[in-house]
Order: sequence, then structure tokens, then C-alpha cells
Amino acid sequence: MNTDRDIEDGKPAWRITARRYVNLLPRPLDRVPSIKAKLALLMVGSGAVAFGFFALRIGWLPPRTTIAAMLIALVTSQFLGHGMTLPLRDMTAAAKRMAHGDYSRRVRATSRDEVGQLAEAFNQMAADLAAADQQRRDFIANVSHELRTPITALGAVLENLVDGVSEPDPVTLRTALAQTERLSLLVSELLALSSIEAGAVRLDLESVLLEPLLKEVVAEAEVMAAAVDRPVRFTITAPDTTVRADRARLHQVLLNLLDNATRHGPAHGEVRIHVTTVRAGTVIEVQDDGPGIPPAERARVFERFSRGGRPTTGGTGLGLAIARWIVELHGGTIAITDPGSRIRVTLPT
Repeated sequence: MNTDRDIEDGKPAWRITARRYVNLLPRPLDRVPSIKAKLALLMVGSGAVAFGFFALRIGWLPPRTTIAAMLIALVTSQFLGHGMTLPLRDMTAAAKRMAHGDYSRRVRATSRDEVGQLAEAFNQMAADLAAADQQRRDFIANVSHELRTPITALGAVLENLVDGVSEPDPVTLRTALAQTERLSLLVSELLALSSIEAGAVRLDLESVLLEPLLKEVVAEAEVMAAAVDRPVRFTITAPDTTVRADRARLHQVLLNLLDNATRHGPAHGEVRIHVTTVRAGTVIEVQDDGPGIPPAERARVFERFSRGGRPTTGGTGLGLAIARWIVELHGGTIAITDPGSRIRVTLPT
């Protein structure tokens, strides 16, 4: 049964029904390859029908005047149709260049009709594709760089062991193990980021009590800090607060934030975790004693392989990117706040 308004696209039901019947009408000019030729046929056809009806009604029609009027209408349609069809031809040429990887061409959009709107949308699409292509190139370059470093180091250690230059003592084996662990971490984070970006991650939402979760995360972060020789002190200020979240994913976000604070703060410093409840939801703040991130760099911190211009003691540069994606999946926000060494996560209630 039809309703007064169509739920799917918000249009009245009678308009949707009318549009369906209109789509069933024949399209006699579909085989004509040029829009300007279609306009010419339209003018000639409609003019012939009009003059025929006129001749039928009055019984007489001046032949020279009729032919002259048809020619004038034909020339006028071609002149006016040039500006109408030129953006379409430009879009066709630009689309062919896009197919070969060239996203630099833009279409001149001066008209305010549907063709002009289409040209503006096309230009926006071209800009978005160019940005996506550049991000893809940067991502491949960054992944290659990040993989090359531990692979080269691991290869050098193994080569020295094979050639007898080094003995398989605990120090040498610990170096090889560290590079292997770095490779494993990078691959795991790449897979996690790929799954999140592809929309393959499904949240298992439940009521999560924050204080016990934070204590678990802090225990893991202390082990990770000791592994990179960056011992720090963690303090938790979390009242009896419960959030609606995926516990495993929220655990991953918090662990990434604490690991980031450990690596960018001073050794033997303090990392403070503070939880408050506001009208917008639950706010979780993680702050270290480091120099902080300048305001100009804060927007790029959550990009892949970005480290915010601060000195670091390792890491893959993917932790904050993964944290941002997970927080946004929960409908929340994440940002760097003053003094620049504080990361604020806001989860909706």
C-alpha cells in the first residue's frame, strides 16, 4: 500500500509513480551519438509537427518562410547547444584521462543548471580521487620504508651469524628478536587498520566499567614500557563510570594511547589517565609530561605513519590512526588538546 510519502527518498508517492511511468516511455534518439545532433533533430521534428498542425488548421503554409524559419531555428539550436554540451565533452575527456591515472583535469562549471551542477560534482570527485591516489602512494611508500628498516637490521644480524662474525649470544639473539617483534607488530597493525577501513570490524557493544579496564590496560602498558626501557608511572582518576562500547576495541584504543604517551614522554615521567562525565558523554584524557604537539601538527597526528614531529623511541606510526578509526566507529571523537601532550577521547552516552 502506498503512503503519502515514500520513506526511501522522501518524495511524494504520486511523484515516484509518475517517474516510473515516465521511465517506460520510448527513447527514439538514443542511437544518435551527439547531443547537438539530438538538439537539431528535436528542433526539426518539433518544428515540422508545429508547422504541419498550422497548415492543417489554416489550409495553407508559405514554403520559403517555413524553410527559412526551420533553418534559423536549427542554427540557433546549434549555437546555444554548444555551451550546453561542452562541459559534457570535457567530462568525457577528463574521465578518459582519469582511467590512465591523470586526475589533474577540471571541467569549467559556469552554468547554474543540472549540467553545471554535474560539472561541479565531477570536479569534486576528481579532487577526491586525486587525494585518494596520493594517499595510496604515500601509504605504499611509508609501508615500504617501515618494513625495510627491521628487515635490513634482521638480515644484517643473521648474516653476521652465518658468516661467523657474531656469536649467537643472548645479546645478538635479543636484537634479532626485537626486530622480529617490530615486524610482527607492524603487520598486525596494518591488518587491523585495513579491516577497520574496509568496514569489516563489527562492534560488540556492551556496558563497560572503565576503572577495571583501565587497570588492565595500565598493567600491559607497564610491561611494554619496560620492554623499550621507558619506565613511567601511571595514575588513574576514574570514578564509577560505565560506557557503552566494544570492550576489546576500547582496550586497544587505550593501550595505543598509553603506548604513545610512554614513547613521547620522558623516561621516569608520569602518564595521567583522567575520566569525567559531561553532557556530551564520557571523556577519557591521557596526558604525558612530554613537550607536546604544536597546534599546526595536531590535525596530522592521527594520519597513518605520522608521529607529530615529536621525538620518539620507535613505534609504527599507526597506533593513533587505529585509535581514531575505532573511536569514530563508536560515534565518538578524539583530539589533541592543550598543552599539546593531552589526548582527549569523547564517547557518547
